[in-house]
This record gives sequence, structure tokens and C-alpha cells, in this order.
Amino acid sequence: MTPQAGQRLQKVLSQWGLASRRHAEVWITEGRVRVNGQVAQLGCVVNLAVDHIEVDGRPVHPADRPTLIYLLLNKPARVLSACADDRQRRTVLDLLPRSLVEQTGLHPVGRLDWDSTGALLLTNDGELTHALTHPRFHQPKTYRVWVQGQPSAQVLAQWRQGILLDGRPTLPAQVREVQGRGHHPQGDRTELEITLVEGRNRQIRRMAELFGHPVIKLHRITIGSLTLKSKQGQELPIGTYRHLTDAEIQQLRRQSGLGSAH
Repeated sequence: MTPQAGQRLQKVLSQWGLASRRHAEVWITEGRVRVNGQVAQLGCVVNLAVDHIEVDGRPVHPADRPTLIYLLLNKPARVLSACADDRQRRTVLDLLPRSLVEQTGLHPVGRLDWDSTGALLLTNDGELTHALTHPRFHQPKTYRVWVQGQPSAQVLAQWRQGILLDGRPTLPAQVREVQGRGHHPQGDRTELEITLVEGRNRQIRRMAELFGHPVIKLHRITIGSLTLKSKQGQELPIGTYRHLTDAEIQQLRRQSGLGSAH
């Protein structure tokens, strides 16, 4: 169907800002993408000089690439970190103006659980999304976590060192107690600050459960050097977003091994 030269189709769709590489793969498996009039298959390689690509029947060209968008959202609880949901639950894209969502390929980078809050990056820079979500990329993320009871010094030491989860050891983490039971106005709970350099599914919640101190509340406060501060230095209100600065964008791309955005 396509000359064996060029780039994989999902990478091209990602680079054009139409979707993350993972979402582009979903589009391909769902039969939504055609190359030269034929339904594309995963692994298809395209030559941009000669091949004609369509998504949902609409031709796409490099010149159609939307303007790159980089947002930091302070995600509320009970909102899904996804572009759509078959159960009609509210998603993070529902919190944004339609002008930022329609025909832009904007999507969340990674995820925060349904009940978790805090910093979530959204972009249509597919290259950056792929780099930031690749297992080899250890971007530190810091969370404020309220757990039931008061973890012992031994538990905190185990948490820092790592434990077996799904048969694999977790990477070492930074864990410090911010406020203990004796000082917390809401009683028998402890506030922790936890920094992870990996992003396994519900990792903090699952580890806390195994230690016997279930999570009451989880709020992500940083993603790498990105914080929930507005340009004026104030805390970004829950449910609102801000555009990343040029310096923040370039730093993210440098840290992930990419060149400048274009």
C-alpha cells in the first residue's frame, strides 16, 4: 500500500498534533485512518511526499497542523483525565473553551485518578507526549497526600526505599511528613509530601493501602519544574488552567530530549 520509506503513520499523526501517538494507534485500529484510499493498519509506513492520508474521511496535510498548545490544569475531583468517556462522565476537556478543544488534537499527558486533584499537563504536541509518557523518562512529580492514621518511621522508610508492586519493585521515592495526627484539625490523619519518578497506575493509593494507611485525599502540586502558580505567583484555582510560558515549554522539551517546538 505504501512505499517502505518515511515514518510510521501513528508517529506522523502525532507530530502533526492531531493526537497523541497512543490515540493515533487507537484511530488506526478502529479503521478511522486511510492511506491512499485504503484503511490503514498498525505499522503502516508513509512517505509524506507521495502518500494521501485521511482521518474520518478528511484529508490531512502537514500544513493543516494546528498551532501547538501547552496548558497546565488544576484538575478537580470527579473529572476524568481523558478526551472522551463512553459513560458520559465529565472529562478534563469539558473544563476548557471549545476553541481550545475542537480540531486541535489537545489531550492530557498521562493521567490523574478520578478522585485526585491537581496539576495535569495538556497539549497537542504528540512528540512531547510520547517522550513524557515513555517508561525511560523519569519526570519527578510531587503530591500532597492525606492518609488515614499516622505511618510509622519504618513504614515511611519502606515507602522511600520501594516495595514490590505487581511483581516489580517501585523506584525510590521522596516521602516526608508535613503534618501529623497530633496537629491535624480533622483528627486521625497524616499529611505527606511524596515525589515519584515513575507513574504506575494508582501507585500512591495502592502503596498506601498496602501499608495500612488508605489515601483520604491526593493532590498533585508539581510536574517537573511546572507548578500550579499563575504568572502573578498566585495559586491556580481548582478547575482552571493557564498556558505554559515559552521558557517552560522549551525546558520540558529539553528535559525530554527534544529540540525546540516549531
